[in-house]
Amino acid sequence: MLLRRAAALGAGLVVALAGCGGGEPEESAGDLLQRAKTTLDETSSLHFVLTSEGAPTTGTALTGGEGDVLRPASFEGTLQVLAAGSSLDLAVVSVDGTVYAQLPFTSGYSEVDPAQFGFGDPGALLDPDTGISQLLAEADSAQLGEERRVDGEVVREVTAELPGELVEQVLTSADPAQPVQARFSVAPDSGELRRAELTGPFYASGQDATFTIELSDPGADVEITAPPVG
Repeated sequence: MLLRRAAALGAGLVVALAGCGGGEPEESAGDLLQRAKTTLDETSSLHFVLTSEGAPTTGTALTGGEGDVLRPASFEGTLQVLAAGSSLDLAVVSVDGTVYAQLPFTSGYSEVDPAQFGFGDPGALLDPDTGISQLLAEADSAQLGEERRVDGEVVREVTAELPGELVEQVLTSADPAQPVQARFSVAPDSGELRRAELTGPFYASGQDATFTIELSDPGADVEITAPPVG
């Protein structure tokens, strides 16, 4: 009888210790991306830096840029574009769907169609329906990757596949029927998206290139107004 009681007590102790030792279950890749989307959709402003690898040397294309995006639909910064064989740094402002650029050899801003320079409206990047966060919502086959440090902050990587048609709306694509491979870096503590690396046929069908978007300064006090034209 004493042996049976001792055995029962020991078994109960093992169960109790196991329960104490088990932490919270690890957040899934899909849940982490959904949390990053929610956080992004609640952000009033962001600073972003866009770089590319594998950009062409001819034609018209977006190759990089840097600027501030303010909700609901404003942007101010500089975009690097390839046009007529030359690399141009365009000062760009977008307010409520109207895009202005300071064209080469001019001293003021002109209203432009951004498509002629190979990009869409940068003011739409924080729009939940047309901007960056929809990439998080539509990610397929999401898998957790490594944890690493970026500028002293721990981020968790998530790899996924994105519909090419969707990426075309946000950036560009020479073959929207082809999916785009994505690697997101999310700060697990805050749920903030820090980096998105996208690889796909952005400039030429059957030839991969890579866009990298770095996001910082969420919620910074930013003011953007339409520039005088002329």
